[in-house]
Amino acid sequence: MQRLFSRSLTCFILTLMLIFLYSGSPCRAAGKNTFATTPRLNNGQKWTIGYLQGGDYGSYQRSLAALVKGLMRLGWIETSPLPKLPNDKDTRQLWHWLANDMQSKYIRFPEDCWYSADWDKDKRAALKKRLINRLNADKNTIDLMLAMGTWAGQDLATNDHHVPTIVGSTTDPIASGIIKSADNSGCDHVIAKVDPERHKRQVTLFHKIFRFKKLGIVYEDSPEGRGFSGVNSVYEVADRLHFNVEQCEARFNGIERKQAEKNVVDCYKTLAPKVDAVYLVRHPGVNLTNLPEILAPLIARKIPTFAQGLSDEVAHGVLLSISLADFSYIGDFYAKTIAKIFNGAKPCQLPQRFQNPPKIAINLKTAQLIGYDPSVDIVGAADEIFTDIAAAAPK
Repeated sequence: MQRLFSRSLTCFILTLMLIFLYSGSPCRAAGKNTFATTPRLNNGQKWTIGYLQGGDYGSYQRSLAALVKGLMRLGWIETSPLPKLPNDKDTRQLWHWLANDMQSKYIRFPEDCWYSADWDKDKRAALKKRLINRLNADKNTIDLMLAMGTWAGQDLATNDHHVPTIVGSTTDPIASGIIKSADNSGCDHVIAKVDPERHKRQVTLFHKIFRFKKLGIVYEDSPEGRGFSGVNSVYEVADRLHFNVEQCEARFNGIERKQAEKNVVDCYKTLAPKVDAVYLVRHPGVNLTNLPEILAPLIARKIPTFAQGLSDEVAHGVLLSISLADFSYIGDFYAKTIAKIFNGAKPCQLPQRFQNPPKIAINLKTAQLIGYDPSVDIVGAADEIFTDIAAAAPK
């Protein structure tokens, strides 16, 4: 009798646990594809969107612009050309246009809802505190936050507030501590676009083409630097494919941008005589203005290069990258996520996984300069083929 009672009690406890796990968590219970994307108002009012970034960066601008175009395609914003921007990184002017000239019956982007830490560590800490205080205030009017990049994601992917937050344009949101896993952000109000195998695929492809023995990378060896550059994936592939990684540290935290840019240039000069290939990881000190200085010693030594970031860098002289000529896939992902949240979805109920179409960008002029003759297969797989090296972007 006692044994029967014990077994019954055990079954009862297990049943309660299952009910808690699968019924008590709305994020587990809801289907991922059951939410509408139809434009709608927020109880008769326009939805308010805010924005945070660590500083200006090319992929943040491209992502925000693509998101806006995605919202146009869904009918949340009236279709119109985007403004001409002063450079390839600025989001402030784009936000100014959204606040003052964009037409929408459903969404607004107020001027005072755009925030940037300008890659300043001290400013970042103060800004985080001020913004979270605003999000928690009784009079808060922000309905959704866009957090572009690793710094912004780390600062808003927290239970210090509960405003729905979409984290975008991060190198590795899992390694950066922004989300727990590709299928669980860890916060009900947070979702981050993630492709956990992306950089492993890049380095594996690069190695398959060139069979290098020593790969050069430049990053700041700090939690922020490693997260920003996603170098953990590089070391994992190196262990699996048995090649060495030659690292040079280029600090960017707590210093002027010009110094961060100089640190990067100096590092690539140092690496040039030591490596067989270079993987250009994301770094705040890398931009289209100083890219010619970065590439000069590498091209001179006929070293193949692969850009972790945008194919803009291939247009300006990097040999290879994964092509993102068409940002509409990314824009649609962000736009549909926003639309579903505004239609009642919790961020944690929506999929985070996103994989870009497998396309290559190649610069044939760089290939010629380093003596590389790409195979028909490589050229055939290329979505973007550049036949010259674009001039440096203006400062």
